[in-house]
Amino acid sequence: MKQYTVLITGASSGFGVAIARALVKKGDRVIILARRAEKLLELQKELTEEYCLCIAADICNRAKIQQCIEHIYKKHAWNIDVLVNNAGLALGLQSANEADFNDWEQMIAVNISGLVSLTHLLLPKMVDQGYGHIVNIGSIAGSYPYPGGNIYGATKAFVKQFSLNLRADLYDKNIRVTDIEPGLVGGSEFSFVRFKGDVQRAKKVYEGTTPLMPEDIAETVAWSIHLPSHVNINRIELMPTTQAPSALNVYRTSND
Repeated sequence: MKQYTVLITGASSGFGVAIARALVKKGDRVIILARRAEKLLELQKELTEEYCLCIAADICNRAKIQQCIEHIYKKHAWNIDVLVNNAGLALGLQSANEADFNDWEQMIAVNISGLVSLTHLLLPKMVDQGYGHIVNIGSIAGSYPYPGGNIYGATKAFVKQFSLNLRADLYDKNIRVTDIEPGLVGGSEFSFVRFKGDVQRAKKVYEGTTPLMPEDIAETVAWSIHLPSHVNINRIELMPTTQAPSALNVYRTSND
């Protein structure tokens, strides 16, 4: 089995941690990127420095990330084969007319601008080396709108279309692009962040359900990466068996 060097963003918790563990288990090397240095160092200690390097930076700090990547190239000679654009967040669940505009801006900055920046930074190197794989973590929210999903869903719709358009550009460059679109997933900080630290509200999202878990997403990512190199998975939509696309809501006025 071919071993890859994989840069994973948002790697201090949830999906990112699970993806790093799954890939190292397969013999890959990982570069984990997130803001929380202490969390990254804990994971690096678990995975060992032989297989794991850290970049402590905000996903939107392009200059610092570029500097760190260049340092890794020079010091460790790790050429990045795969980029997993995992960093992302949802903030709030208010109707669009009641939403906090700062929340909208932050979701756009992380979910779109951060993803685009890292992709733009690494693609030329992948093209030069003759192979590469961009794995974007999207969401079913990019396909199925729901009340309060306004900007979050729009950012994930962007991720889906951006992924497809990358393939249109890179079909002759031996660069694979995959969009992974999970539905309801527990075991991460997603709802805790969305509800800004309200633990009880976050827990209620998963009450009475059997959601997907970060390890399920990690296995899906690892599978798509380790398929034969001529196989490109354009898009995977996955939900737990307790979830399905619902009927369209229709508001009905009272006959009274």
